[in-house]
Amino acid sequence: MEKYSSKIDAYIEKSQDFAKPVLHYIRETVHEHCSEAEETLKWGFPHFIYKGKNLCAMASFKQHCTFGFWLEKEMKTMQEITQDIEKNSMFSLGKITRVEDLPSKPQLKKAIREAMELTEMGVTMKKAAPSKTEIEIPDYFQIALNTHKKALNIFEKASPSFRKEYITWIMEAKTEATRNKRIDQALEWISEGKGRNWKYEKK
Repeated sequence: MEKYSSKIDAYIEKSQDFAKPVLHYIRETVHEHCSEAEETLKWGFPHFIYKGKNLCAMASFKQHCTFGFWLEKEMKTMQEITQDIEKNSMFSLGKITRVEDLPSKPQLKKAIREAMELTEMGVTMKKAAPSKTEIEIPDYFQIALNTHKKALNIFEKASPSFRKEYITWIMEAKTEATRNKRIDQALEWISEGKGRNWKYEKK
């Protein structure tokens, strides 16, 4: 991995005009306070890696951006920052449309430093205990679902078998590219209320 990845350059360049200054600001702030951070593209959006672990990530969509830390549930700083924010998108900082929507520079510095310390301590993201009748949703699929409100609502209300078929299909992907394609396809079908094998279901 590289400190500055050309893939992230391309990602920002392809983003909406309103998103570019936001993404550039986040990128430079992370590198300013975490000089060892490396960049990579995972599950279709930019991640910042510290000591081999996911530190934080950002993403841009048609009308907003998101940014957050992988260990934010363990972070006191993030709990303070997000206590008055409506958590309606990926990560808990809400929908970001301009640099001013982000926490202040001192707050971001404090959050980045805390995330680094937790990473160094070996703290990992807590996962909910899976139900006896269901398999656990992989982090990358849950994040994708969180960005697609309609698909998320349908998926959460769906039967265990409906959910299992999609989760298994996505987890069985041999490469990250294939997995990303399956996630995109899954979001489309789920938002239409279609099961994984809808093509073969009796009408």
